[in-house]
Amino acid sequence: MSSIDIALWSFPVLIALIFIRIPIGAAMLLTGLVGTWLVTGSWTPILAQMKNLSWSNFANYSLSIIPLFLLMGQFAAHGGMSRSLFKAAEAFLGHRRGGVAISAVGACAGFGAICGSSLATAATMAQVTLPELRRYGYSGGLATAALAAGGTLGILIPPSVVLVIYAILTEQNIAKLFVAAFVPGILAAVFYLVAISVIVRVSKDAETTCDRVPWPARLSAVIEIWPVLVIFFLVVGGIYLGWFTPTEAAAIGAAGTGLVAWIKGGLDRVRLMDCLKKTAVSSGMIFFIVLGAGVYNTFLAFSQLPQSGAAWVVEQGFSPWLILTIILALFIVLGCIMDSMSMILLTVPIFFPIVSAMDFGLPPEEFALWFGILILVVAEVGLITPPVGLNLFIINSMAPGVPMRDTYRGILPFISADILRTLVLVLFPPISLWLVRLLYS
Repeated sequence: MSSIDIALWSFPVLIALIFIRIPIGAAMLLTGLVGTWLVTGSWTPILAQMKNLSWSNFANYSLSIIPLFLLMGQFAAHGGMSRSLFKAAEAFLGHRRGGVAISAVGACAGFGAICGSSLATAATMAQVTLPELRRYGYSGGLATAALAAGGTLGILIPPSVVLVIYAILTEQNIAKLFVAAFVPGILAAVFYLVAISVIVRVSKDAETTCDRVPWPARLSAVIEIWPVLVIFFLVVGGIYLGWFTPTEAAAIGAAGTGLVAWIKGGLDRVRLMDCLKKTAVSSGMIFFIVLGAGVYNTFLAFSQLPQSGAAWVVEQGFSPWLILTIILALFIVLGCIMDSMSMILLTVPIFFPIVSAMDFGLPPEEFALWFGILILVVAEVGLITPPVGLNLFIINSMAPGVPMRDTYRGILPFISADILRTLVLVLFPPISLWLVRLLYS
């Protein structure tokens, strides 16, 4: 069996290991080690990997941004910011048909701006908004689907942990990726709001609405979320304006969010230790996946699969747009069985050399930014695609009275909105790039 055949067979083996519930990082590590031994016929490269790879991966200064953004999200959850965001959105939109669900998605977008994790955004906002959605008569399917979809905004609206990983893998500027993601993130929220408006008008759902809130109360609700606005503009604005590096901005954001949570009484010694513990656990999990992906991708490099695959695709003369479509569709499928972090760590080192060798009419750096945003968008879709979308399971587990089939049915309009949005971003790259060109030209 040739080395390329071994590499190709490693994919179904890896998927099988994931299906039998072996942790993704361990599955990639095991497959990579065995694959390297089969390709090289020696344990020497494996021992060299284990000696050097962990240091070369984790000595990367840019990775320090991950635990800082995770800690910022933990502080935000304990500081009551999720509830303040929802109440502010509800004050302006709750009186409209479907307004409570629209408010929930809007609050998810706001929380995603200080969190950076899809799963954390979905879980945190569900605790606040699910009771309100059910109180106003929203069906279980619409309530859980809206929150599952809204949670995906956590990895698209900057800051985003997944974008940091993509930037490291492709050697791109993190700040520019955050800038490129800003407009698509807002577009995602708008598409979800339109989807909810259409759903409630073609069904009998959400007929009960909130009372219209007077303007003084609306202004009071906005004042309640001033810490979120200040932290967002300090972190993201500081990166855009060149005041801080992304890592410095993450540290400032974590410190500022922790201070706000403490002032509001949501962060005592016990909760602080809980935040630190959860951040450490999540960071350890991510770093273990990074290590496993590094070992697996080293095995693929030994097998020459990425290089051979890129050369073969170019030789066949396939249309660049056809290849891009296939890759995006594959990401949606993979998103049904693994989280976005693992998916990007596994596939980007394979696919990026292939698409980088093709002509999409963009300079190399702009193409890398645009491709990263597309990958992030379809990774979102995978998080809410039945039967195994992770956000669906998280939200449904927090709504014990809602059958899973109702959540599956409820999410279909949001998936349709995501597919339409992806098509728009593919056909019109300037949507993702115009702000980068404006700020960095």
